[in-house]
Amino acid sequence: MKKIVNSLLVAAMLVLTSCSSTKSLQEYFVDNSDNPNFLSVDLPVSLLNMDKVDLNDDQREALNSLKKMNILAFKKSDSNAAEFEHEKANVKAILKNGKFIDLMKLNTSYGKGQIKYLGDDEMIEEVIIYGDSDEKGFMLIRVLGNNMKPANLVKFIQVIQKSDYKGEGLGEIGDFLMR
Repeated sequence: MKKIVNSLLVAAMLVLTSCSSTKSLQEYFVDNSDNPNFLSVDLPVSLLNMDKVDLNDDQREALNSLKKMNILAFKKSDSNAAEFEHEKANVKAILKNGKFIDLMKLNTSYGKGQIKYLGDDEMIEEVIIYGDSDEKGFMLIRVLGNNMKPANLVKFIQVIQKSDYKGEGLGEIGDFLMR
């Protein structure tokens, strides 16, 4: 009997421990991709139409290090305001994980945001861009690539500014972004 009680206690501890662990960002994307309150899209960087932009070698290297973007957006409405607050808290808990390195905080007329990355000063594994607005909802973007370097982030932003990209091919995400 004592062995059964001890086994049950160990099992209960494992369940409680696993329930309290924070999801990974990738798990969060997968778990919510079919949720009707979320808009989800995976985009290749080639969609940004940078072929026509005049880039120097450093900018081209920065662009070539990027492969795709995973975008997950929660569109807030009157009927899902409570879920919005819950999901926003979930994302912020994931992003507080010590493995994410703060790069920049944003405070704009559209809302608040932050840019973080996984990796080190030499090589970035992924860039995470998060922004929220109490009126519209929130958006979470994972930028994935190969041999991404911190200095390339600034160059990539310069490349985007040079392009005439207007959100084509983004579907509902583009509408969400451009409104």
